[in-house]
Amino acid sequence: MRQYIYGKNTVIESLKGNKPVYEVYMMKNLKDDKLLSLIQSKNAKVTFVTQKNVLNDLVGSVAHQGIVAQVEGYGYSSVKEILASIPKGKQPLLLMLDGLEDPHNLGAILRTSDAIGVDGVIIGKNRSVGLTSTVAKVSTGAIDHVKVAQVTNLSRTLEDLKKQGFWVVGCDLHESKDYREIDYNMPLVVVIGSEGFGISRLVKSHCDMNVILPMVGHVTSLNASVATAVILYQVFNSRHPL
Repeated sequence: MRQYIYGKNTVIESLKGNKPVYEVYMMKNLKDDKLLSLIQSKNAKVTFVTQKNVLNDLVGSVAHQGIVAQVEGYGYSSVKEILASIPKGKQPLLLMLDGLEDPHNLGAILRTSDAIGVDGVIIGKNRSVGLTSTVAKVSTGAIDHVKVAQVTNLSRTLEDLKKQGFWVVGCDLHESKDYREIDYNMPLVVVIGSEGFGISRLVKSHCDMNVILPMVGHVTSLNASVATAVILYQVFNSRHPL
């Protein structure tokens, strides 16, 4: 199924990838010879427009930066495909998002996941944001590089992964350790809960340990994408110390 994506970096990453790009809509005053060359190399049709409302009609009143592309819709990988793609000798790292609903959070999380080499992100089919054009824009192209699995049952998925040797670390207040205390050098699934309710009861029951981010200010919680970035970089630091 085709969909529209927007934003210069998002479109460029899509043009560089293997997925079909059918048509690119650009503001006529957007001068970028390298971008035009990339579009030509992809054999995509180019339509120049003079009015922003033409692009707004395609993607809404968003910060499209004067460029929109019609591409093949973002597909999902299976968990099996993600596991098979992990390089031999690499310590596996998966990220599970339990009920995340904000596309801006998911886009930012995909960007961080790409930065530190997360092998795959697992989301639920129900009550969770999927791979939308907004997610693509916020991820600045990382959506084209990070495998995402959409599963019906997160708890059952964790059960299967634990049978394959994975340890599950949840970001939760209950019986938690400081996130800096954990040695993350093991096949790992990091679980992040929803923006308003945290990790669901059934998913929480499969966590081997919980971690918490200490805070000394007046606000008692962090944005989900920020908390994810902090924990993932601690995993990276644990596995790749200076």
